[in-house]
Amino acid sequence: MSLAIVYSRAQTGIDAPQVTIEVHLSRGLPSLSIVGLAETAVKESKDRVRCAIINNRFEFPLRRITINLAPADLPKEGGRFDLPIALGILAASRQIAVEPLQAYEFVGELSLTGELRPVHGILPVSRSIRFSHRALILPVENADEAALVSETCVYPAHHLLAVCAHLEGTQQLTRHRYEHTQTYPANGCDLSEVRAQHHARRALEIAAAGGHNLLLVGGPGVGKTMLAQRLPGILPPMTEEEAMETAAIASISKQGFRIENWKQRSFRSPHHTASAVALVGGGSHPRPGEISLAHHGVLFLDEFPEFDRKVLEVLREPLESGHILISRAAQQVRFPASFQLVAAMNPCPCGYLGDPSGRCHCTEDQVRRYRHRISGPLLDRIDLHIEVQNMPGHILLNEDGVGAEDSETVRSRVIAARQRQLARSGKANNCLTGREIEQYCCLDRNGKKLLGQAISQLGLSARAMHRVMKVARTIADLANSEQIELPHLGEAITYRRLDKNTIAPS
Repeated sequence: MSLAIVYSRAQTGIDAPQVTIEVHLSRGLPSLSIVGLAETAVKESKDRVRCAIINNRFEFPLRRITINLAPADLPKEGGRFDLPIALGILAASRQIAVEPLQAYEFVGELSLTGELRPVHGILPVSRSIRFSHRALILPVENADEAALVSETCVYPAHHLLAVCAHLEGTQQLTRHRYEHTQTYPANGCDLSEVRAQHHARRALEIAAAGGHNLLLVGGPGVGKTMLAQRLPGILPPMTEEEAMETAAIASISKQGFRIENWKQRSFRSPHHTASAVALVGGGSHPRPGEISLAHHGVLFLDEFPEFDRKVLEVLREPLESGHILISRAAQQVRFPASFQLVAAMNPCPCGYLGDPSGRCHCTEDQVRRYRHRISGPLLDRIDLHIEVQNMPGHILLNEDGVGAEDSETVRSRVIAARQRQLARSGKANNCLTGREIEQYCCLDRNGKKLLGQAISQLGLSARAMHRVMKVARTIADLANSEQIELPHLGEAITYRRLDKNTIAPS
């Protein structure tokens, strides 16, 4: 029977389900048909495969060829199935042995000459294959990315002939290993470059230690963007699993994964004209959006009120759940989206409200309408609200500012505080549930009294109250305190001042 079975991988979100490629040759007029919910790029592979086989002096079977991509209800896209389809045809026509195919899985696009071209989404493939007890044969350009998963046996090849020679045992491919020595790449932004702004620097440290969301309010040029860009440099180093998830998301995106970004916290800063699909992801074949590309990193939204309100509202559920579910008629795709939100906005339309120069002429009604562009439920989910002041010239030019703490010094305190959180609850303080808040964020009588007064005066919701308690827990961790003291709670309350009469409820 002229039948060959080859294994490959499809792409569904950041998962790579197995695809069994069955190639059958039968009598009849010469033809080639591909079945199994294959999109146009997959169906076009028959022309690339035919040319690659003929140009490398193999015989293309003049028979009725049926190629089944199973399971039939799983969508298949891209050119990743070119290599396994070609090998299946060669094996079914007995030009190469069938038995060695069972020990491997194959991914790669073919040129007309038989050269292997790289494809997107290799890291999810490599992560999935480690549980199948098979080796992976793929294009050379994808080898470093796949080898990041040390449990996967990776064999890179540059040409169809090299793969066939390996399967026949005449010339073995070399297993590829990638040793990544970079521990935490610097992005060129150091906190020591921020002059003065002690209150904002303190808030940045608290946000990094507890994984809290942050809103920076201040006039043009006061340093809001500068502060936000330095947050990734003081975040704790990524764990191996966090780095894998982040790299897998980048791998399936249009931009692809760059090996030099391994274990580097992402910093995404979309323009305020971005659409909801650009932010959360989507498309006919769902791709990750900015919130997923910022997974385990920072999503910076500058000019916060200038974003379309409907676009901002899509952030509410991911901020709570840490993932986004994109539903289409044919499938549902779940992308992780555990990001840290940093938003920046001006205090008024012109940006100079409260400036000593008195150049702001915005009316109270104009300021109110400007701030009403942000809904109360969204503001409620932002833990820290910081007013960034415009520093006088003599402070900015003071050479003493050069001695400010650098990112590495602040980061050491952040790491120590985060380790206390992980030892206590196994997660960052921002991720604590309601029951865990009662268990780990206990307040004494004076603390409860102070928090009750804040709830009355600031009009805090139950969610905002819980976020104040989580911020207070982080401040206590930075102070190496087992209990939340009154100063810790008082400082946490000061970061909710914008709740009072600034944003209208939705």
